[in-house]
Amino acid sequence: MTVSVLRALHSGRTPGDPLVLPGPWDAASARAFADAGFPALATPSAGVAASLGYADGAVPAAEMFAAVARIARAVPVPVSADVEAGYGLPPKELVERLLEAGAVGCNLEDSADGVLFDPRRQADRLAEVRALAGDSLFVNARVDTYLQDLPDGTDPEAETITRALLYTEAGADCVYPIAAPPESLPRLAAAVPAPLNALALPDGPAPRRLGELGATRITFGGGLQRRAMAAVRETADRLYAD
Repeated sequence: MTVSVLRALHSGRTPGDPLVLPGPWDAASARAFADAGFPALATPSAGVAASLGYADGAVPAAEMFAAVARIARAVPVPVSADVEAGYGLPPKELVERLLEAGAVGCNLEDSADGVLFDPRRQADRLAEVRALAGDSLFVNARVDTYLQDLPDGTDPEAETITRALLYTEAGADCVYPIAAPPESLPRLAAAVPAPLNALALPDGPAPRRLGELGATRITFGGGLQRRAMAAVRETADRLYAD
């Protein structure tokens, strides 16, 4: 599937009708989501890591790209890949490996090892990725201001908007202020001239409500893989008890 399909899915969304992108962690889960009718998928680094036996953030780049390739081959819908902060790869190699894996989109984070990147340097990196990828990748720029420590006195919402504007100016197609409070979504959506990706949590608002608050796109991080594993553990406990 081409990036134009994924890009079109982000366009013309109405409040309350966000693009819901389940996060497959292997080929079987990808097929299940595609068979259910979802028009595109977005891999979660945490879910893929767990399926491969690693902690989140500890998957070697080669194994992550191989997992993305298996998922992309398994389904007839566009696949966006969470490649964390890019594994230290030069933008040219990062773009090449994403395209070789069959991904038509990617998440790129602006922090690593608990530390936020300088936003202008991150914007420069995103601009280089955009230039090298051309129209071949839908770039979702993750903003980690609600995950990482900020300097004393820094307003997370203002910092998020500053970074989001830099990243969209650099060519990002979408911004992802992960873990942003739901009450901040309307202000973020109003301030940023790009689709907004919101994280759906088990104890948070439903995807439709997140859309009403301003999100264009909804993803789940590793939540769906954790829910599936909870069902597996329940089955295992029942089998063992029998």
